[in-house]
Amino acid sequence: MTFSPRQQDSAIAAAGLAAGVLLTAVGAYDRNELVPWWAALIPVVLMSGLELLRRTHPIWTVSVGGVVFGVGVFYGSVLAMVVMFTDLLYAGVLYGPPRMAKVLHLTGGATTVVLSGLTLLYADVSNALVVAGFCGLIFIAPVWTADLVRRHRDRAETEHLRAEQTALLAELDRRGAVVAERARMARELHDVIANHLSAIAIHATGAQSLARRRQQPEDDPVLEALAVIRENSVLGLAEMRRMIGLLREEEPDEAYAAPRLAALDVVVAQARAAGREAGLGFEVVEEGERGELSAPVELAAYRIVQESLTNAVKHAAPGTVRVRLGYRAERVEITAESAYRAGAGRPLQGAGAGLVGMAERAQLLGGEFTAGPADGVWRVRAVLPRETKEGRP
Repeated sequence: MTFSPRQQDSAIAAAGLAAGVLLTAVGAYDRNELVPWWAALIPVVLMSGLELLRRTHPIWTVSVGGVVFGVGVFYGSVLAMVVMFTDLLYAGVLYGPPRMAKVLHLTGGATTVVLSGLTLLYADVSNALVVAGFCGLIFIAPVWTADLVRRHRDRAETEHLRAEQTALLAELDRRGAVVAERARMARELHDVIANHLSAIAIHATGAQSLARRRQQPEDDPVLEALAVIRENSVLGLAEMRRMIGLLREEEPDEAYAAPRLAALDVVVAQARAAGREAGLGFEVVEEGERGELSAPVELAAYRIVQESLTNAVKHAAPGTVRVRLGYRAERVEITAESAYRAGAGRPLQGAGAGLVGMAERAQLLGGEFTAGPADGVWRVRAVLPRETKEGRP
């Protein structure tokens, strides 16, 4: 059975109040003869009330708790009140702002030095050491302990976040490798097998035309064989093109959810981290109501933005990369602008494939795509229909 933070704080307050009442009732406290016995209960009640706010208002509870602690010491030191004050110091460091530990370390150390110094001035060394020890246990020990716990907690959270990011990057690398391999297979199928099938179909058609020109009968076995060859090569070519289309799909398996525009913040964060050293900043603005988009349109828009950011990281001059997505009644407009750097293109194998892929995505949906330098910036602009036309993917 687990308790909520509110229930835990209530239990601490109730236990402190009960212990304080019991100790006061049996006289187990340092009573001040100048005040009535019930006066010692006032700081106990106030301190237990502050325990209810130890998480939500740590600075306020520590400040007021210090005043209540001083009054409690004058009225009669009840052990329960002292323990609750140390818990307020502990909670103030654990749940308060990061600077809380430094402030309480300084004030606790100063209080210990002042009180032990006054004791040494008006008493002897042994009493001063006892006061210094008690002050260290009350003012310094809980602060130091909470600071240590908070550092370990923050470090654990950082390591957990780093592990999640590493796992995410590994998954993205794995999927990227799969996509690259599928693209390579698609190119090889298209360049080798599909071209051969096309050549077979063309030659079979030419042989049929030549045979008919020579007025060979239609039931000639040669013509029948050529018809079968042409028919099967055309069917095989259609199947091959369908397979190439599947391989070119980056996530054809239904087990993988297609990327959504709602996840663009992850892509922007990755681009921002990659382009920080190159002096690049990124801004993404969405205009209009996104509403419901068909899955192919949303996937194409996501990939176009992703590729635009990737190209900006590789080739843009230092500056701000601005991406604008405009959702209109019948179309989606995507514009990406970055500082143009002349001669930034790289003579590497596959260079320019990103622009070709973006253009193909837009054209397959019946949209428009342009990319190039304009007015001192490199501008990528794509217009996609909100709904795909009949017969298109």
